[in-house]
Amino acid sequence: MRLYGIIVPLITPFRGDYSVDIEALKWLTGYLVSSGVHGLFPNSTTGEFVHLTREESVLVVKAVLEEAGDKAWILPGITANSTEECIKLGKVFVDMGVTGVVVAPPFFFKLAPKRLKEHFSKIAETLDIPVVVYNLPALTGVNIPVQLYVELAAEYDNLAGAKVTYDSFTYTRTLIQEVKSVRRDFAVFTGLDDMLLPVLMMGGDGGITALANATPQLHLAMYNAWSRGDIELALDAWKKLLKLTKVYDYTSSYPTAVKTVLAALGTPVKPHPRPPLAPEPPEIEARVKRILEELGLRKAPSS
Repeated sequence: MRLYGIIVPLITPFRGDYSVDIEALKWLTGYLVSSGVHGLFPNSTTGEFVHLTREESVLVVKAVLEEAGDKAWILPGITANSTEECIKLGKVFVDMGVTGVVVAPPFFFKLAPKRLKEHFSKIAETLDIPVVVYNLPALTGVNIPVQLYVELAAEYDNLAGAKVTYDSFTYTRTLIQEVKSVRRDFAVFTGLDDMLLPVLMMGGDGGITALANATPQLHLAMYNAWSRGDIELALDAWKKLLKLTKVYDYTSSYPTAVKTVLAALGTPVKPHPRPPLAPEPPEIEARVKRILEELGLRKAPSS
């Protein structure tokens, strides 16, 4: 299976008491699917997967599947610090009917490349669905070697792609060139909003980026313009997205940045992360609103 396009790393809405807000989650899912995104990634970094119990992770995926139906790919995260736990959760999601899964390296004990390969290999061997391997060195402490991606892509047909949240043109370009020399259908996605157009220009396949939760139309406008060869329109959309990414300069985390934007746009999503994260203070909310106003973004369309 070839993956491509705009896949959204879903935030997990919470109520004021920090319980999962299923109604807001279903609203967001419907909003994104109706916008035309290609896929959804629940239990993501942006979705605060580390703050969810296993039962809540399953509840989130169930709600997303119910709302999205067959209108988008559903690729939940299964990242955990043990291979066995990744596989157990993955099997639950396979039985629920997901499209595929996303998995980052274990983030407590630092693994040598050989052990990291064994971890991803066991997951790919056990789960008979597409697997996206997620490189997030800033948070996991592990930068997945390009050669490891190449070996995994060559050995496992269901290793479907990479999500690269790493601010390095050299790494990303090398990965695209090397991995596609062995598997043309192996998808390379950026996890950084401001890298979306550069990655497409380098031969990548799309983005799995946080702000697509709030502005899917902008991300899709850029992707679709590039896909049909309208470079000028793609550049225009990218310039707007670059301005939007200024919200990251003021906010304290991906989840709070996205939730602050969604709240400012008048959606049902409240700006509540789970502790120890905290909502952004009023002065930051005001800065975010000014950025949105400068871009002409005042209210999210209804789903």
